[in-house]
Amino acid sequence: MKNKIIYFLCFILCICLSLVGSVLLTDYKLSKLDLKCSVEEEIKNVSIVEEGTIKESISKVYDAVWYVETYYGNQKIGSGSGFTYKTDEEYGYILTNHHVVEKATSVKVINNNGEEVDAEIMGSDEYADLAVLRIPVANVGLVAKFGENKNMGVGDTVFAVGSPLGSRYIGTVTKGILSGKDRQVNVKLTRGYYRMDVLQTDAAVNPGNSGGPLVNINGEVIGIISMKLVEDQIEGMGFAIPVEEVNAVIEYLEKGEAIERPILGVGYADVDSSYALYLYKIYLDSSIKYGSVITEVEYGYPAAVAGLRKGDVVIAINGEKVEDSSHLKYMLYKYNVGDTVKLKYIRGKDEFETEVKLDKSS
Repeated sequence: MKNKIIYFLCFILCICLSLVGSVLLTDYKLSKLDLKCSVEEEIKNVSIVEEGTIKESISKVYDAVWYVETYYGNQKIGSGSGFTYKTDEEYGYILTNHHVVEKATSVKVINNNGEEVDAEIMGSDEYADLAVLRIPVANVGLVAKFGENKNMGVGDTVFAVGSPLGSRYIGTVTKGILSGKDRQVNVKLTRGYYRMDVLQTDAAVNPGNSGGPLVNINGEVIGIISMKLVEDQIEGMGFAIPVEEVNAVIEYLEKGEAIERPILGVGYADVDSSYALYLYKIYLDSSIKYGSVITEVEYGYPAAVAGLRKGDVVIAINGEKVEDSSHLKYMLYKYNVGDTVKLKYIRGKDEFETEVKLDKSS
């Protein structure tokens, strides 16, 4: 009898322990489920903050950029980009490229909101490849600020804003780095080739970016996109006119004044331009490998006054080597009308030096 009572009490105890265990296990599962739901809820509400974004920099210039359309009569002849850099009480001033507005009889600019405004061409210069447009100040949304290149280094972040390939891609931003400073490229103009100082970037730029800004990480304009080197074997090379070159001419463009540049009063050809030299009946010594060949001399101009002749090869200006004709013109335009420079040249096989007082074109 005693053993039966003990077995019965053990049985009751086991049942009670089972019930308590089940209750504890259920509470554990429920609490774990609540914790899981809580964690999942927290994860859903997490905001990821991106570091290193340039959104703030873009906002400083984005609404200053315009899509530029050019017309000859009623016919659209081209397009590009531009940006507002200045305002006064009546007008906003937009900077773009000369080649964007070249031959245009009228210009229309469109902002990122699709607002169209008729623009007036104030001034344009082929050698600088810059032009200034003017619109009513009431249509200006934002004015971009110029920066400086002296503190910029290769590898610094830059970005371009513009309308590559037309209005369909208006307001496109591309990011890259400053790939090179103090580059020089030859540009084909209506009167031959000219050499330009440019900044190099790997930010993607296309023809419609021409005239748009190249911007530093502070949202300041450091260059104006001017061209893209297009060759089958080369990709990712864009070029911009440094803002320092802009500052040198912008006041003339705003006033519609011609920019005076010094001239020698000569015609040029490169030493390896065999066909051009043949036409002018000029025969050079085989030892001459660089320089600019004088093909003709205009009477009364600085070169003629200094005694230079057809067939002379200019090899240096003020001691700086002249590589070819575009380089000669590039170096010459670093001086002002009225300056006197020393030219070193080859006549036959002999070297000579003469002083030339620079004049302006008539």
